[in-house]
Amino acid sequence: MSETKIPVTVLTGFLGAGKTTLLNRILTEPHGKRIAVIENEFGEIGIDQGLVVKSDEEIFEMNNGCICCTVRGDLIRILGQLMRRRDKFDHILIETTGLADPAPVAQTFFVDDEIGSQLRLDGIVTLVDAKHAHLHLEESSECKEQIAFADVVVLNKTDLVSEAELETLETRIRAMNALARIVRSRNADVPVASVLRVGGFDLERALEHKPSFLEPEYPFEWGGIFALAEGALELRMDEGPDETIRVVLVETQGALDDDLRVAAEAAARRFSEPPISVVRDETIAAGGPVAVLAIEGPGPKRFAVRVPRAGNWALFTEHMPEELALELRDPIRGALVPLVSRPYAEGHTHDETVASVGIRQPGDLDPTRLSAWLSTLLRERGQDIFRSKGILSIADSPNRYVFQGVHMLLDGTEDRPWGDAPRVNELVFIGRKLDRAELVEGFRSCLR
Repeated sequence: MSETKIPVTVLTGFLGAGKTTLLNRILTEPHGKRIAVIENEFGEIGIDQGLVVKSDEEIFEMNNGCICCTVRGDLIRILGQLMRRRDKFDHILIETTGLADPAPVAQTFFVDDEIGSQLRLDGIVTLVDAKHAHLHLEESSECKEQIAFADVVVLNKTDLVSEAELETLETRIRAMNALARIVRSRNADVPVASVLRVGGFDLERALEHKPSFLEPEYPFEWGGIFALAEGALELRMDEGPDETIRVVLVETQGALDDDLRVAAEAAARRFSEPPISVVRDETIAAGGPVAVLAIEGPGPKRFAVRVPRAGNWALFTEHMPEELALELRDPIRGALVPLVSRPYAEGHTHDETVASVGIRQPGDLDPTRLSAWLSTLLRERGQDIFRSKGILSIADSPNRYVFQGVHMLLDGTEDRPWGDAPRVNELVFIGRKLDRAELVEGFRSCLR
């Protein structure tokens, strides 16, 4: 995006989270930035009266050299008025009410061409009250959506809870929005640089911080491909960390890393279907449903495995094999060694309806199929997809294509050339009740 565009930060958070405190810190700290503030009131006092020079106009000077607007009309109109005075400031901060859905504010920068040509959404900063967040998350859909939209989550009032409570809350927040950066604070005391000029919905930054960010989470921890003969095998293990363990065997075309990746998606779908219970010495059917194996009690556990035909089969297990000395054994060859294997990021065991889905896929995309898929997806599911971002490889184009969206609105542009970098598509969806398998399958249908 052009550096001549003025960055805009949206400050949101549930009632009492500390938005006003953070805003006042930003406005009074000697950071040297000239900040215009747009405040969405609805009964809140967003800025201490001592900071504001009295005025009846919508736009007025502040003691810190900032400009403040109280939103009494349409946000686009206010932004347009601000831009006629753009020499007075170099950053805009919009504070929403505690019960606001930040989506309409974010969408403003996608729907108006004039606004989009002069302003860029730098980031959404959400304050979370560490002491009371568990109540809000249970009772308020707005609180969940504010977290889901965030680029930065300021976890405030950390001095009022224990370290264990903070860790639990951070885990829950990351489950809802794996892309957001979490900053802890007391009394909203955070460096200005941590909430302004943050680079926005920055997928590349997330990948630098955590290279495995786009790897999907699965309901199993390990998978491996074995070359199996037709007939009877044995799955042997000791007592494990739980009373049961879920396993499944999926047939594969080959024994390469990509074959294991395809098998993992198939296995994830199997895990969402009704399993069968298997006790010691009973038989597991390769290619059948997920088997829940009873492994409670001391001593080795043996389960028969029936393989309908010789070939490559991928075994996926709920726990790492070394946790319970798990072996797949052939009656003649003994313990079998997988041709390829890998651990997986186990899915979160939470009941949140808001989460994020990341996709990382090499290959070039057919622009027509991509446009049709995204249009259909956002038309049918746009209300549930709060934010989206992608760095895409479009067939026959030397440049990366970068897009981001809010609900049903998308904005995209050609970026720098790929050069010698691998042409890998990377995209993220954050929203409610997202179907990972459906999104992955739909995206792959756009590949040439």
